[in-house]
Parts: sequence; structure tokens; C-alpha cells
Amino acid sequence: MAKTKVVVTRQLIDEAQKILDEKKNDLEIVQWNSEKPCDRSWLLENAKGATGILVMLSDQVNEELLEAAGDELKVIASFSVGTDHVERDALKKRNIRLGYTPTCLTDAVADLTIMLILMAQRRGGESMAMVNKGEWPQMPWHPLLMTGPQIRGATVGFLGFGRIAQASLQRLLPFGIKRAIYLTSKPGQPVKEDHFGLIKSASIPIEPAKSADELASESDVVIVGCSLTPSTKHLVGADFFKKMKKLAVVVNIARGPVIDTDALVKALDEGQIFGAGLDVIENEPNIQADHPILKQPRCVLVPHIGSATIETREQMATESVKNLLAGLTGKAMVNELDL
Repeated sequence: MAKTKVVVTRQLIDEAQKILDEKKNDLEIVQWNSEKPCDRSWLLENAKGATGILVMLSDQVNEELLEAAGDELKVIASFSVGTDHVERDALKKRNIRLGYTPTCLTDAVADLTIMLILMAQRRGGESMAMVNKGEWPQMPWHPLLMTGPQIRGATVGFLGFGRIAQASLQRLLPFGIKRAIYLTSKPGQPVKEDHFGLIKSASIPIEPAKSADELASESDVVIVGCSLTPSTKHLVGADFFKKMKKLAVVVNIARGPVIDTDALVKALDEGQIFGAGLDVIENEPNIQADHPILKQPRCVLVPHIGSATIETREQMATESVKNLLAGLTGKAMVNELDL
């Protein structure tokens, strides 16, 4: 009797690989054994007859792949919290389950959010660049040298207020922020899930915003943490930046296209906002050295490292394998997206 076939599109961390390898007697495991992304042609060829496929964020799960896999496919396990690389409707009509890893990244991404806020407000990228260029000796001290806005007393606005956003707020409270406002897909309505009891036991006002305009105009820090959908693409654009305070900063830890990069460059150029901290950007990773955003001294850009702690990546890897195996047998996944 033929073994159940699974395809894994990347080399896995040892702990996760061990869980997968323990099933070798029961499964035909076809794996791309490299830390680099698999070739699309390799994936399409090897997907044929697969019952499960474990993919990375860089692997497009679309009609092309599903057609190549055929009728045996039962489960897609994505090594990610985001699922914008997956055509959900295509899975739904085929009754294919989708596992993902939304809870693994919370602490790591929330930590990075605080780093990006402080780097943007305190001009971390700009000041480090001056030191690296040997320009410090030509920077005589004066009262306003490299000054920026302070986080204490700030109003922090969240575009999207899920688990990561609330974990970020949890970390911001000891800094002495004054107020938090948030905008979800239901403007003006209180968020349903209070993940850490922050709203229930609030020490500062934590309130829903009625509109994107309100979020932009009242926030000293705007944190972009929403999903990328047709309605959120370029939601933070020219009109949004015009309404922001001149000393405000924007931080994106969600998906690049939520912010219109051209509009951000213009806003920074014209001093409409003070600065930006980005973990993600449109068209990543194809950001060359001559990209306009890299010419903005008050923009800190890191290469999508939100989940890049050893502990988080290990947890994501093991959870992805467990989701894959659960999907093969019809059992409950650690985290499954309701299609």
C-alpha cells in the first residue's frame, strides 16, 4: 500500500525535523533540503499526489499549485502568521484545511514593535549612520542635537488591535503613555477579545477610534498591525499622512502594502511626519541600495525580522509540522484558519 505523501518546502529546525522524521515509516516525505526558497517548478512537480504540503510565506498557494497537487490534497500547513500568500477561496471549495502559526510570534513581534518606535522617535538609524560614516567628530553638541519626541505622555494609535497589538500595548504601559486608541474592521466598536485583560483593568484610556482620520490626527505613534486585504492596501497613504501630527511616527509590523511607500517617502521629505520604523515594506525583499526609502534618514527599515528569535522560529517550525500531521489524520490542529 502506498504511503501518504507530504511535501515540505524548506529545511526545518532540528526539533521540528525530528517530529517529521519520526513519521518516515508512515509517510513519503518529499523535502526541499535547503534554507533557501524552493524552486516553483520543483514544488509544482512534487506536489502531484500529495496529501499535505508544508509551505513558507514565500510559497504561493493558488489554483496552479492546487491543480498540480490533485484530489488527494487535504491540508496546507503554513509556516507563518500571515496568510495573504494563500488563496483561501481555492482551499475552501476543495475542503482543504489550512494550518498557520498566529500565536507563536506575539512576544517577538511585540518586542520589535517597541524597538522600532524608539528607533523612529529617537532617530536611531540616523544617528548610527552618522557614527558609521565617521561624522561624529563633526557633530558639536548643542541643546537640540539629534532630539526627537518622547514616548512618555504619547497617544498610541493601533491600526488593527489583535493579539500582537495588545501585547505591544502591554509593553508600552510602563513607558507612561497617556492613551491608546485603536481601529478595527468595525470602526467605533469595542474590540471583542481582550487578550491580556488590559481593557478590563485599564490604567489609561483604551478606546476604539471612529475612523482612520481620527486615528491619524490624534496619535503620536501609529502602529500598523492589521491584515493585508483589498480594503487595507494603501490605507496609510497620502491623505492619512496629511492628517498626522508633525512629530508623530508610524511603525509597520504587519504587511508592507498597507502603507503606500511613495506617500511615506513624500511625507518624510516634506516633514508631514517625524519618522518611521518598518519591519515590512512593499515589494520586499527587492529593496535595492538606491530605493528612495533608504535615502530617508528618519526611516528605520529592517528586513522583516519580527519573528526572528530562536525560540519563536523553533515554535513556529514545530507547530507547522504538528498542523501538517493533524491535517493528514483529521485531528485538531494547534492553530487552524477558519475558511
